[in-house]
Amino acid sequence: MPTAGIRIEVTVPLRFVDGYTTLARLFTFTGLVDGREHVALRLGTIRSGQPPLVRPHSECLTGDVFGSQRCDCGPQLRESAERITAAGGYLLYLRQEGRGIGLYAKLEAYTLQDTGLDTYQANLALGHAEDERDYTVAAQMLHALDAGQIALLSNNPDKARQLDRLGIAVTEQVPTGVHVSVANAGYLAAKAKLGGHMIPTTICDRG
Repeated sequence: MPTAGIRIEVTVPLRFVDGYTTLARLFTFTGLVDGREHVALRLGTIRSGQPPLVRPHSECLTGDVFGSQRCDCGPQLRESAERITAAGGYLLYLRQEGRGIGLYAKLEAYTLQDTGLDTYQANLALGHAEDERDYTVAAQMLHALDAGQIALLSNNPDKARQLDRLGIAVTEQVPTGVHVSVANAGYLAAKAKLGGHMIPTTICDRG
């Protein structure tokens, strides 16, 4: 795996729509294998001898920016910022929209979901894999930040498996909350049943 370097770092104050604020130290990188503009946000105080809490968060324009309730991405991003600030660690914002298929294809997948397909079936129907995300750049970023050992804030076991193969020691996988609504209950159930995410299906069934 090629080595990445830190390009710049800059302090950015963050404010979420519910009023929560925190201060981030934002890092950009050189040498990332896919050439995209991924960023890392250092939040809180990283304690010596303690693995930082890290969330690799895949970009979701509809959920993160516009507050779409078809997924749980926006609430997970908001939750992660507060939890990482409290524990000390990094939020990796990865440009992997739509589980790696891109924004336009994700919106096309939405139209197929409206006909009854689940989120994984819709990706397959469009000729994509169920999940095309590759966490090589996340591992590169963590190595550049000297974070070779982490606590992983994620419900997705594939993130832990990939990072482990890429030389990042995941000491603990910490689940996020379950942000269920009527609009995303089916989406969350599919992630639990088909993607192996650590989400209780009984909670999803309440949406």
